[in-house]
Amino acid sequence: MSRRALRRLRGEQRGQEEPGALGGDENEKDDEEEEAPKLPEPRSRKARGNRKLLEERGLNNPFQLIIDHDCDARSDSNIKHVTNPRLNEEKETNTCKTDQDATEDPALNQAAPSNKPKKKKKKKKSKKCTISENQTDGGSEDGDQLGDIDSILQKIETTNGLTYQTISSGSTESRPLLYIEHRNLNPETELKKYFGSRAVMGEQRPRQRQRQHHRSTWLTTPKTTWPRYSKTGITMSLTETKRGVQYFTFEHQRDYQHVQFKFLDAVESMDPNNIVLLLQMNPYHVDSLLQLSDVCRLQEDQEMARDLIDRALYSLECAFHPVFSLTSGTCRLDYRQPENRGFFLALYKHMFFLEKRGCPRTALEFCKLILSLDPENDPLCMLLLIDFLSLRAREYNFLSRIFQEWEAHRNLSQLPNFAFSVPLALFQLSQQDDLPAEEERNAREKACNLIQRALIMFPGVLLPLLDACGVQPDTTVQSHPFFGSQVQISQPSALTLLITLYVGRCQNLWKEAMVMAWLEENVRVVLRLVDNKEAIVQECEMRRKVRYQSAPMNIHRHVILSEIKGASSALPLEVTAQPVLGYDPLPPPDSIISYTRPERTNRPSNEGTLSLFFRSLLPNFNLQGEDHQEGDEAGAARDLNQGVNRLMAAMRDMLANIQFQEPPREDNPDGEADAEWD
Repeated sequence: MSRRALRRLRGEQRGQEEPGALGGDENEKDDEEEEAPKLPEPRSRKARGNRKLLEERGLNNPFQLIIDHDCDARSDSNIKHVTNPRLNEEKETNTCKTDQDATEDPALNQAAPSNKPKKKKKKKKSKKCTISENQTDGGSEDGDQLGDIDSILQKIETTNGLTYQTISSGSTESRPLLYIEHRNLNPETELKKYFGSRAVMGEQRPRQRQRQHHRSTWLTTPKTTWPRYSKTGITMSLTETKRGVQYFTFEHQRDYQHVQFKFLDAVESMDPNNIVLLLQMNPYHVDSLLQLSDVCRLQEDQEMARDLIDRALYSLECAFHPVFSLTSGTCRLDYRQPENRGFFLALYKHMFFLEKRGCPRTALEFCKLILSLDPENDPLCMLLLIDFLSLRAREYNFLSRIFQEWEAHRNLSQLPNFAFSVPLALFQLSQQDDLPAEEERNAREKACNLIQRALIMFPGVLLPLLDACGVQPDTTVQSHPFFGSQVQISQPSALTLLITLYVGRCQNLWKEAMVMAWLEENVRVVLRLVDNKEAIVQECEMRRKVRYQSAPMNIHRHVILSEIKGASSALPLEVTAQPVLGYDPLPPPDSIISYTRPERTNRPSNEGTLSLFFRSLLPNFNLQGEDHQEGDEAGAARDLNQGVNRLMAAMRDMLANIQFQEPPREDNPDGEADAEWD
């Protein structure tokens, strides 16, 4: 209680005060905020008005106004509610509970003063009773208007076609299949789970404060050691929108096209130093970064190779269209356009480094991102990799879900990796401790059925898988004709490629003793089915003969990028015979070319005969410019061309006919003994 109130109780007359100011200094501030601003009046006039107010209400003690203050607050709040109803809506939830407490507490109805600070609590009561009355009048209409906001926002989002981002707050099962979270694209999020945030972010915090000229991105974290970014000449445009799906494309401006032509010249020179010089002038050229990253990786400089890929992703992300979204799942890029391939390849190689770094969950998120850019064509064949990353990241529910949702229209069970990885995921899921008994039994039963069907459909997987795991198979299994070596010889080459790729990639996932015991159990069941000549065995054999005659180009491209030795050696001759470039491996035959490389009229003056000879070994070698000249210059160019061709042919013959002769022995320096044998 304030001094002012105590003086009134003692009967001291220091001056005329307002009866409403008896609640203390804090309550005076609340009254000043609630009441409308008024013109200043003399104290005597205010006092007479206050006494008149007390007489009209039949009150003698000014403290009774604390109880009757509800009526004044009721009238004031009615006015405020009519003028601005939304302001009172915010106070409604905070005042309902205290209003009930005030009406039920009989101590509040006493007019005797108290030393406890209860007046502040009573003051809150006066602000609430207006809302309870106004709710009966117009509160329901305002509630309906506020409740329609969510439906209006949902309609706006669905008209734009970006419905994936609106479901982000739901559970994992209610989200779209290829839903991507921004935080999962950062490998530090996964590393913090393993080592803690202090170990991961401890050394990076002071460095991030010094970073000034780099913009924040989702795919990579810019480094202070990178060159200052400026516009490179890459832009992105929205081509069309169909059924809520948006199609984008990267575009190269004229300046970037000239840099691209210089890059092609540097690649043809077969000298990595030329690419380094080009990057010094253009530090964010995407194809140069991709090609030089492969060179660094072959030289076992993994840190530099990863840094170059991160810089390429940063350059491409800075060119994103404002509407392009990484997480929506409705943005598409056409791989047939050469400008878009750099983004696909940079994402794949970044994912490759993440998996080698020990971040399978982040790598899985990038795999889903690549698949969402073109899920129908799947130019890099991410379906051959997504099962492995799901098992590594222990995302068993996601793998079983993608198999259930896509099996009907994508026929995933006809891929050996899905046929074996899905039952393995269900088996691992059944071994979890927190799983209910019924779900555990159903998962185990479904896993057994799927692995038996996989062994019947792809019997050539068993022995190579056991050999890669270092497990000696049983004599009955090894000698059985169904799993023997004859099956591997008779199966189509495309199926052999897929099996070799799966065994080389997923062999470590099958090395657990518990998994091997479960596999052995199901192999014996399959042998009984084969001996009984079940109909499913004959059906799967006919499918193997009809299908898998030849693998599409996206599988060949995936095998080249995977760099698994056994699978690379199983590629057909028509793929290995053509040159494979790191910045564009196996370009599609139906590529959409937006600009062409101009023909060069003059040869480099500093190119020697030896370098010209090595260039002639390339399949696209051609001396350009001789057809564009006239007169004596054209004749001189033709003579030069003929002379160079004769020189090249002579050098090839010389290299082909080189024979090494044994040096003469000491006992017969002149070779006379050889004549005697004749």
